[in-house]
Order: sequence, then C-alpha cells, then structure tokens
Amino acid sequence: MCNKMYATIHFAITALMLFGATFLIMYIMNLNYETVLHRRRPRAADPAPVEFMEDNTRGYVTSSNDTIQKALTVKQMMTHAWNSYKVYAWGKNELKPMSKRAHLSSVFGPHDLGATIVDGLDTLYLMGMMDEFREGRDWVAEHLNFKEVDYELSVFETTIRFMGGLLACYSLTGDSMFKDKAAEVADALLPAFETPTGLPYGHIQPYTKASYPSGWAAPNSILSEIGTLHLEFSYLSDVTGIEVYKDKVDRIRQVLNDKPGNLYYTSINSHNGQWALPHMSLGAFGDSFYEYLLKAWLMSGRTDKQARIMFDNAMEVVLNKMLRVSNSGLSYLVDLQFGIVVEEKMDHLSCFAGGMFALASTTLNNSLSERYMDVASKLTHTCHEAYSRSVTKLGPEAFRFNGAVEARALRKKEKKYLLRPETFESYFIMWRLTKDQKYRDWGWEGVQYLYLLFSDDSLVPLDEWVFNTEAHPLPIKGKNQLYHQDN
Repeated sequence: MCNKMYATIHFAITALMLFGATFLIMYIMNLNYETVLHRRRPRAADPAPVEFMEDNTRGYVTSSNDTIQKALTVKQMMTHAWNSYKVYAWGKNELKPMSKRAHLSSVFGPHDLGATIVDGLDTLYLMGMMDEFREGRDWVAEHLNFKEVDYELSVFETTIRFMGGLLACYSLTGDSMFKDKAAEVADALLPAFETPTGLPYGHIQPYTKASYPSGWAAPNSILSEIGTLHLEFSYLSDVTGIEVYKDKVDRIRQVLNDKPGNLYYTSINSHNGQWALPHMSLGAFGDSFYEYLLKAWLMSGRTDKQARIMFDNAMEVVLNKMLRVSNSGLSYLVDLQFGIVVEEKMDHLSCFAGGMFALASTTLNNSLSERYMDVASKLTHTCHEAYSRSVTKLGPEAFRFNGAVEARALRKKEKKYLLRPETFESYFIMWRLTKDQKYRDWGWEGVQYLYLLFSDDSLVPLDEWVFNTEAHPLPIKGKNQLYHQDN
C-alpha cells in the first residue's frame, strides 16, 4: 500500500480501476463465481481463455434489488471513467480529469505504457465489461513494451501495477499473452537486483539497465518497496518455470530476516545490508511488507511457513508496542523511533491493518488469533470514524489523537484524501469474514464510489485468492485451479 501518494488520476478511475479487481470491485458486484471464474477446462500447454459471460446481470443470484442497483450504479461509474480515459488519454498512463489531458509527469512518466489499461483490465473482466476488456487486452498485446523505456521507473510501482495486473489477468483467463508480458516486465526490472546484497534499488531505466536508489531515500532502500515484490515474482516463477524470479525475492527475504528484534526498520542500505534509522511503522514505508508476509504464506498454500512465522513474530511486537487506545476507546497504530512513540497519530495507509489482522485470525488458530480479530474490528472502526468525522466524509491522510481531538487531521498536509483504498479493503475483508452488515453500510457511504463489498462469497473467495497490494487477485496454490502452474 505504500506510495499510493503517486496516484493522481481521476477519482473514479483510480478507485475503480487503478486499484483493480479487488476490495473495490467486490464491494457491490454479485456475479456467479462458478459461471465467470471457475469454468473447468482441460489442461493444455497453452490454455484457452475462460469463456466471457456477456450478460453479467444473470449472476445476481442472492442479492436484493437494492444491492443489484448499487452494483449497476458503480458499474456505470466505471463505464464513465473508462470511456473518459479512452477519449482523452488512451494508451497514456493517467488522465487529468479537469484539463482532459494525459498526465505526463506521473510516476510512470510520459511513455505510453498504458498504466490505467493494465491496472484496470481485471476490473473490467470481473465486471463483465468484455468489449472494453478485449480492447484493452489487444492494446497490451500490440503496444506494451518496457524494453525501450529510457527514463526511470519505480521497481515497486511497476511490480504491483503492471506485473500484478498482467498476472491477475493470466490467472483469470489463461491467456498466455498476459503471462509473457508479465515476464517481459520482470526481465526489464531484473538489473535493479544486481547489488552487493541482492536488495534491489528502487528505480531503474529499462533501456540502459541503469538502476539506483530512490532519490529521496538514497542511499537506502525502503522496506515496503523491496518487501512488496514476493507475490508477483514467486507466482511468475511458478507459471513460467523460470526460477530466477523467485530466487530474487527469496534473497530479499533472507537479508531482511537478519533484523534487530522482531520488527523491521523502514530503510536498509542495499550496498551493505545495514539497517538505517530505527524507525518502525505499519504506515508509510513499512505497511505492505507485513501484508506480503501473511499473503505469501496464504498464496503458497500455507507451505511458506517462514513467512507466517515472521509475520506473527512481528505482529506480536506491533500489538504490544504500537497499538494505542484513545481516551474515548478508539484503537490506533503509531510509529516507533528508537523504540519510542513518535506522535499520537495513525496514517491512513495503516487502515489496511484491520483486514490484515482479520485474515491472520481466521487462517491459523494460534495464541494470537483471538486478539487479532478483536484488533481487526477496533482498527476498522477507528478508520471509519476518521471518515465520519471529516467534513467531506473522506478519510484524511493522517489523523491524530491529541486530548479532545480524536481521529481528525490537524495539520494542513494531513487534510487531504489521496484516493486511498486501505479502509475499504478492511471493510471488504471484515464483511466476508463476519457478515456484519455495518461493513456493507460503511462501504456504501464511501461509494457513493466503490464496487465489490456486496458480492456473493463465491466471487473471488478468500480461500482461493489473495490480493496484491494494488488489489489484483492472484490464485492460491493447491486451492485454485486457475493457478496454472507450469508443469
């Protein structure tokens, strides 16, 4: 979830497409999973795509008319956002909605990489927007090319958006074009891993193969960036049979596991492997690393036991040292520096933690399980309060707990909404796992922009799929026949 500050595209496009087929799709969609995603087909060297279901309204099998109308409302929003992008910025990375021009200075620069197309394809697929999906698929096949990019790209952002989006589409459709394109993207990033420690630099120029630390973080690498590559690179190795991708992220795991205590500082030197400033956070610079430890274990079919051990050890420290309770009883997560609380505030980025703790609680019964679910509920409630207490009803970038002021932004730089999906991810997971209606109600308060919280459990079920940090669904090995592991 780190670095979503880069998102600058139109609100609807970002919420409905850049965060892909995920929590935001699951909010309201109610397609029949067996009809769309679980068509069984014979295995083949080059599997045929899943049949498209053109009339997705026939998939609404258990929902009330009210829920169906909400789903259709969000689909109309997606259609509007997609068509606007198509008219004004097709093939470009992002759209600036006010000027109706392509955004050429975004994190992906001026090159025609079609970031919105790649990031939105799995959303289109799950929404049943098949004409748009096919058109985007053809653009990717004919135009997506990383080899000629002659300016710097973020290794992290490129992995979670491009590799994540392409691999999600491959798992959903079996179309080998998506797998091949994902491998091309990974190959363009591999030179960034050629460091003395194996920890990748944050940026790379694919054309020259030059790589270097992110300018604002140099000479260090950021924990959430280098630690949020594991799902995509591991899955790519499994579906291509090429081990180098998994080897690279396994090396990262090995280096990071040599740490001071059970938590991890948010920056580390790629040259010598030395941890930098002792700052620890489940917000910016740390967040998605912990998310990926849990999800790597889940995606491996629970065979990656090291990842789960690392996760539980870290979360025990988080619960004991970083979890705070306000005067009125609101739970929140703080950052630590030198083991001391820096400020009584919580980042919006940390709001993914509610869903993360809920998944941890329900997937393994251990000494922390009961507390995980209690904390999940309380953190999700706090994040909803941050939305509810703002004038616009959108959650601020950070919210504070200072005396009488609770769950509110105080500083100018905090009083903004950067299209963060973390709170809605927690709503979705909490709904799926508890069936408490309030999570759907809270999601609809936000829609009045979202999509996937109101789906049947059979659409992208949590025991068969995990979502990467950019909300692209990736299948669980041994549980999901759409894993397509290379033989």
